[in-house]
Amino acid sequence: MIKKIGVLGLGKVGSLVATLLSQKYEVQGMDQFDINEKFSFDVLKGDVSNDKNIRDFLKDKDAVVSCLPYFLNIKIAETAVDMGVHYFDLTEDVPTLNAIQKMAKNSKSVLAPQCGLAPGFIGILGAGLYGQFSEVRAVKLRVGALPLHPMGQLGYSFTWSAEGVINEYINDAEVIHNGERKMLSSLDDVESININGRQYEAFLTSGGLGTMCETLDGKVDTLNYKTIRYPGHRDGMKLLLYDLLLKNDRELAKNILNNALPLVDEDIVLVYAAVEGIMDGKLRRKEFSESYRRITLDNKEWRAISWTTACSISAVVDLVSEGNLSKKGFIKQEEIPFEMFIKSHYGSMYETYKDAK
Repeated sequence: MIKKIGVLGLGKVGSLVATLLSQKYEVQGMDQFDINEKFSFDVLKGDVSNDKNIRDFLKDKDAVVSCLPYFLNIKIAETAVDMGVHYFDLTEDVPTLNAIQKMAKNSKSVLAPQCGLAPGFIGILGAGLYGQFSEVRAVKLRVGALPLHPMGQLGYSFTWSAEGVINEYINDAEVIHNGERKMLSSLDDVESININGRQYEAFLTSGGLGTMCETLDGKVDTLNYKTIRYPGHRDGMKLLLYDLLLKNDRELAKNILNNALPLVDEDIVLVYAAVEGIMDGKLRRKEFSESYRRITLDNKEWRAISWTTACSISAVVDLVSEGNLSKKGFIKQEEIPFEMFIKSHYGSMYETYKDAK
């Protein structure tokens, strides 16, 4: 049973994660900056990269939720394992995932990285679909977090970490293609996709599948994850990162993009999954398609990307606390039963707030 939870990083998503979890748990947040906003939980200011600060922060906690940039998470996970504290994060970074997976072999606490939207919810959803088939041929997962009203060629706004977006655009994407696990270049394999009557593009990006390639290795012909964007975005990013070589200077790329693409209040999250295979002796295709927009909680507006990410990780924390998932070691997102997740206290938000078509 989890009673006390520490949330690290109180930005767009972290503050909502802490707000949601404080509905059921005793929550304390920590951020490196002064937080002037009033929240329903206690807030500390501290350097999250300082080992002593983290150990002092976790000494009375049962669990820690990291909403920090991906490059800070390995050290937080190591400390959590050492102190026997359950660990959850939102990372999409593959090296971070691999490091945490190795730590979990001797861990007495739960290690559950990649609990956000993608990876996270999309993996739980995908597994819920392919679990209905006796044989699976193809699993295709697609997610996009976009401004509702796009402007310019990129048609984009950083509703979450610019570092994370650049990271998933540059690092290679793991897929299963023709039955073999492979690494392919992100920003490649562009396709056109129509959702709710509007045209989008989708292309490979790193990290969206989490551990699913490992789970389905030898069991499917095709498995891939693609990010959804407005048409033209991929070409613009390819020009910036590769033709202009900003892939070699991520800090400069981040600064340019943050300056060029201001945050917007109106955003939309698109989630699409399709699975093909044999069901009841026949070749079938099952699909899921939903969109989500900003919502109001406790008289405060929350962007779609914030609440869809926050309710996913909050649901996993809650399911571990209630004893519905493993009590120690590594938790794969695709091992979390979709029906249990979507009916849970926080996971049910996906049903409550889905966009009316």
